[in-house]
Order: sequence, then structure tokens, then C-alpha cells
Amino acid sequence: MTIQWFPGHMTKALRMMEENVKIVDAIGYVLDARAPASCFNPSFNKIVGNKPCVFILNKCDLADAAKIEEWCKYFRLNNLHFIKVTATASSEAAKISSAFAEITSDLRERYKSKGVFKPVRCLIIGVPNCGKSTLINCLSGRKTVITGDKPGVTKGKQWVRLQSGLELLDTPGTLWPKFENEQIASRLCFIGSIKDDVVDLYEVSNLLLSELSNQYPQYLTQRYKISLENKDVAEIFENIAVKRGFLLRGGEIDYERCAKAILDDFRKGKLGKITLDLPKDII
Repeated sequence: MTIQWFPGHMTKALRMMEENVKIVDAIGYVLDARAPASCFNPSFNKIVGNKPCVFILNKCDLADAAKIEEWCKYFRLNNLHFIKVTATASSEAAKISSAFAEITSDLRERYKSKGVFKPVRCLIIGVPNCGKSTLINCLSGRKTVITGDKPGVTKGKQWVRLQSGLELLDTPGTLWPKFENEQIASRLCFIGSIKDDVVDLYEVSNLLLSELSNQYPQYLTQRYKISLENKDVAEIFENIAVKRGFLLRGGEIDYERCAKAILDDFRKGKLGKITLDLPKDII
């Protein structure tokens, strides 16, 4: 399945980021902990440049702790600043604030030595639906920016000033013009970074089942009470549909309903704590 999705507002968003990065002091790069490698947007390389940057592994409550530790090792080995968070938890605000304070400490010291108070500005970037706006709301302690569990909720830039003096610029979730790697494209579909409306959900759910049957077969058997032995993906899908009662009149399978349910189970963590990417998958 060929997946491509790059609506016009993303071109504008990239342009806006390139313009505004000149006036910010640091960058918060948000990655979905279920597929961190797939969340590395090659279009962001120019934007990040040499700016101080903290990589924020978000949605860790839905992710595989052992694989996240592999990501932590990767960031440490490459001397990259990072934190692990679940931005929906208000208790994470202090950890996130400390990360931004750490990467901008030299700058703040320079301001202090000159007797100047100047807010530290940070640009928040990431692919759609990775939790940028949720992270900003976590820091501000209120619903400052609009959030949603689908891509494309944030349409333009939004400045948010915190009591600490930190100023955050929320930006629209942005992909890149062409996916050269179909595995990355499919994993972005799984985590909801690509709109369900523009893909064949039956094909996407089958791709997800294929990955899960290889990486986390026990979660499929536990959730759906089925056997995977000697079954291909299509048979696994049909077994799930029958077990869950996703049938039309006459006993035919309701493919759309079953596909949506499988993706929903994954996205809401009902299958288990899953991380599909490892650092070796970074392109």
C-alpha cells in the first residue's frame, strides 16, 4: 500500500517554522514513544540546525518500557538531551520545565550577568498527533491550546507564556512531502499521524496485525482470545472479527468496523504497552 499525505497547510507550517526558528532559543522535539524513529521528520533537520534541543518521548504510558530504555541509551550515547513523559499527566510539568531550563541554562546565565530579564523562547515541533499541544497544556496547567486525538487540530502558530517566563510556540503537526519508506508511513498511520480518511483502514489494520504478530503475538492472543498458529494476517483479521461479533447480516464480516476497532485498541493501549521502532530504524 502506497501512503502519501501532505496537505497544503503543512507547507505553510514548515515555512512558518523556518521563519520563527530565528527568534527562538531552543527546540522541543516531540516523539511518540510507540514509534519514535518514524517521528523523525527529515524536513525538521534544517529547522533544528544547531539550536539547543530536547527530544521528548511522549505517550510513555502506552509504550514498551524495555524498548524505551533502548532509546534512552541511544540518546545518551549521542549526547542528546531527552526526557520520557506522559504529557496527559499534570505531574510531568516539572520534569518538562526542568528539561527546557537545562538546555537554556547558558543563555539564561548570560542574560542574568547583564542584568537583563528576557523570556526564553522554545519552538515545539513534531509530527501530527504526537502530543505537542497536550504537552504545552501540561506545562501551563490549563487548556491553553486546542488538542485532539487526530491529526490536523493545530492549524497555525500559538505562543503560550508560562509563569516561569518560558514562552512556547506551538506549531501544526507536520509530515514531509514524500515517504520513501513504507514501513515508516504505515507506522505513522498506526499512531494516528496520518488521517484515517486518506487510507484504506482494512489494509492499515492488516499491516498493524502483521507487525504485532511478529513483535507482540501474546498481546493479540490475550486481547482477542484467538490462536495465531499457522494463520496468515487475513485469517487473523477474520478470526478477530468473528470473536468480536463484527458481522453483517448473513454472517459476512464487517471489515470497516473490525479495522477501526483494531486500530482503536492499539491507539488506546488496550492491546498492551507497545513500541514498534528501535534506534536502528532511524533513516
